[in-house]
Amino acid sequence: MERPNLHDVKAFLSHRMATLGAGWILLWLLIAMVGSPLRPDPSPMANDQHLDRGLLSPGTVWEDASGTSHHAWLGTDRYGRDVLSRLMAGSGISLSVGAGSVLISLLLGLLLGGLAGYLGGWVDAWISWFLQVMWSVPTLLMVLAITLAFGKGFWQVFLAIGLTMWVEVARIVRGQFLSLREMPYVQAAEALGLPSWRIMWRHMLPNAIGPLVVVCAANFAAAILIEAGLSFLGVGAQIPMPSWGNIVKEHAHLLTTDHAWLALIPGAMIASLVLAFAWVGDGLRHALKTTSHP
Repeated sequence: MERPNLHDVKAFLSHRMATLGAGWILLWLLIAMVGSPLRPDPSPMANDQHLDRGLLSPGTVWEDASGTSHHAWLGTDRYGRDVLSRLMAGSGISLSVGAGSVLISLLLGLLLGGLAGYLGGWVDAWISWFLQVMWSVPTLLMVLAITLAFGKGFWQVFLAIGLTMWVEVARIVRGQFLSLREMPYVQAAEALGLPSWRIMWRHMLPNAIGPLVVVCAANFAAAILIEAGLSFLGVGAQIPMPSWGNIVKEHAHLLTTDHAWLALIPGAMIASLVLAFAWVGDGLRHALKTTSHP
């Protein structure tokens, strides 16, 4: 397997849906990183309440005490909070949970999968047995158990999700290392007496990056979806911290009313971001397949 290069980037950009998905992700990443200066409501966690302006329809223009006009582009909720600002603030929760979960899964997956694939023998047998045990436990059940054990909160969510996603990473790393350890350059490095950690880190891992990037994109999407589900169930991000999941939960009872948009819009945001990561994953697969088989 070859390392990613300029041809991989060109092949990825030729995948239109992947490029569109990457652009959508970068837009929300910018919104999350810049934070309150971009939001119509710059207050902490976009939690500025105005009960006299509750349930304004999208596009409504209102005036404050000084006579300045403001646009409620996506309307307001029952507490008069700006929905667009809440969604913009909630994007930071979704993306940070996804990033934290992927980072934890990479650290554990690379460590255990790399040791199993490179060392083999009883190390591989024990780690493979542990992977099978972890693989048999339903992800959502484990996430709920870990979340309830560590308590409800922001950092508990990405810790719980990350501790359930490392299994797939470890399986991929193990498979890659099993094949790579038979390559001539790895055997030459072993003959030269290089330390095992250096062989794995400097010579084997760079050649296993391709499949890892693809699975990380899929795990990022799954983490966003799981976080939204946990927040909807009340064990994720806690109010008043805005999360797309708890915004949907707060307004789910309005789905059969004229204010259904309060639940549909954040639901659409969740779906769009998950779909964007799925498109990016497809683009990465396309790029690797194209450059591997010209």
